[in-house]
Amino acid sequence: MYAPSSTNTIEEKVVIDYTPYFRLFESGRMERLTEVPPVQPSLDPKTKVESKDATTKEGVLVRLFKPNLPKNKKVPLLLYFHGGAFIFESTLSPKYHNYLNNLASEAQVMIVSVEYRQVPEHRLPAAYHDCCNALNWVVFHAKEVWIKDHVDFTKVYLMGDSAGGNIAHYLAMRLGVKGLPCDLISGIILVHPMFWGKQRIGNEAARCSLMSAPDLADQVWAFACPTSSDGVDDPWFNPARDPNLRRLGCKRVLVLVAGNDFLRDRGLYYKEVLVKSGWQGRVDVVECKGENHAFHLRKPSSVNSVYLMTKVVAFLNPQRSAL
Repeated sequence: MYAPSSTNTIEEKVVIDYTPYFRLFESGRMERLTEVPPVQPSLDPKTKVESKDATTKEGVLVRLFKPNLPKNKKVPLLLYFHGGAFIFESTLSPKYHNYLNNLASEAQVMIVSVEYRQVPEHRLPAAYHDCCNALNWVVFHAKEVWIKDHVDFTKVYLMGDSAGGNIAHYLAMRLGVKGLPCDLISGIILVHPMFWGKQRIGNEAARCSLMSAPDLADQVWAFACPTSSDGVDDPWFNPARDPNLRRLGCKRVLVLVAGNDFLRDRGLYYKEVLVKSGWQGRVDVVECKGENHAFHLRKPSSVNSVYLMTKVVAFLNPQRSAL
């Protein structure tokens, strides 16, 4: 969420330094280095996508993106969760607003993007609860006119990048474990998902040795969810350790990974363990080689970003893709 960090002239010890994104001080103060003023909802003159903000009954802020649609035209619904290690970023920021505006136009879907509570002001599971609340608001209780007039509730998708991908997986698991029909959610899209574990897999050891903070994922999770007894092997953070993984509450999954991302191998591993779990569905992985984490948000016009967009659009519109 956008909330300007306070300044302090007294020198403090830094315990997590993830410059240029955030720094955590020993005092508990969080310095979010990427904060920018929020973008106001509007009508985009180029794409004709309209956006506006709404609030759920429990007070969760969501931003809606509606493509240019004929009256009463029904389209798929995409619930989106932004990234930022559960700590920083905002769906109201320019890069997320612009990306979701373009995605709504390209895919012709209604998007509801969630401004969930963040660490350290609100430790997990606060973010999970907010996103679950937003899903319930949209699917079961929303009286918002755009949703009522234009959403085809037989085509509901979850999507997120980084920590948002983790959240999308969490919600699909929650639905599956509760025994709700798998067709309630048509599919999930995990973009560079934030998963981890105690045991190194693939090339993680080599990748982490090149990082300035090789134990960053461990530090972030301990900070975000200090009550977890399993640490980074918590099923919320390491799906491979979840005994209920086969009950994932959808039948289609798309995982997008970036070749230079230190989380790359976890995305590939997710497919492997999901298939082995006995889950009855289809999971596909698409890799953009030579790219870094969340590159599509920083370089939306690049060749690989356009390619990634086509994969997401095709996943959201399988009937159109088959033509």
